[in-house]
Amino acid sequence: MGKPYSLNELLIVATGREIKDHENIILGVGLPTAAGALAKALAKALHAPHANLMMESGIMDFKPLIQPAHIADAMCCQGFSWATDLFTAFTTTYRGFVDVCFLGVGQIDKFGNLNTTVVGDYYNPTLRLPGSGGAADFISYSKRTVLTMRGGEFVNKLDYFTSPGYLEGGDSRDKSGLFPTGSGPCLLITQKGIFKFDPVTKEMFLDQIHPGVTVADVKKDIPWDLKVSENLTQTQGPSDAEIDFIRRFAPVAAMGRASQSELVLARVAAETEARKKTGN
Repeated sequence: MGKPYSLNELLIVATGREIKDHENIILGVGLPTAAGALAKALAKALHAPHANLMMESGIMDFKPLIQPAHIADAMCCQGFSWATDLFTAFTTTYRGFVDVCFLGVGQIDKFGNLNTTVVGDYYNPTLRLPGSGGAADFISYSKRTVLTMRGGEFVNKLDYFTSPGYLEGGDSRDKSGLFPTGSGPCLLITQKGIFKFDPVTKEMFLDQIHPGVTVADVKKDIPWDLKVSENLTQTQGPSDAEIDFIRRFAPVAAMGRASQSELVLARVAAETEARKKTGN
């Protein structure tokens, strides 16, 4: 038995495992800015030491010291090989040099199209999201895209079409002539499981399920009839080394918002009780 872990920590570890040595990786907005950077730091420390980590702002081949606060946070680095500009970071992607990008999800449909702009009506929204930033460019031109969702939602129709997945499914992405052949999302990692995309229809299906989660738990979040792999497997839990690294590197990101809130509330309650006893 290894160390106990949260589903948030499993999401981070599963994301980090998608990074291969010597790959060029660029980080988008959303979950990847914090937990995604943690996943990349984990990969670079434990199994992909030659991976080239790039920030959207143009900081290249950086060595994470702490998790970045934003896409231009040079203070998070122990060092980096060179610094360029936003334009060069984007044209590096356009020219096919980026192997994988990581993007967070606000809304996603069955073909991997993304909304990270607004929930509800654009002019009278329920929730404003970060917007596209480089997301539309990165998912369009990176060789593959890994999506992560923590707190987002599955929908039949996006409230706002921010970034292109497989459009209407099938070969519609490749036939559009707008994207490199074979590009597009390859995985969606959530706190319940890991989803892939059918090689022919491009429809999302459940490929792995996290320990303690049932297929029914996954399906209740999804408005369409989700397909499940005939070879459905359980996600491999984090090793002790992976857990130790993420808790040492970024304990707050590892906990997740719910756990952070619980700890803060518990601390406030304890301090309030202590003041009552002392009369302060």
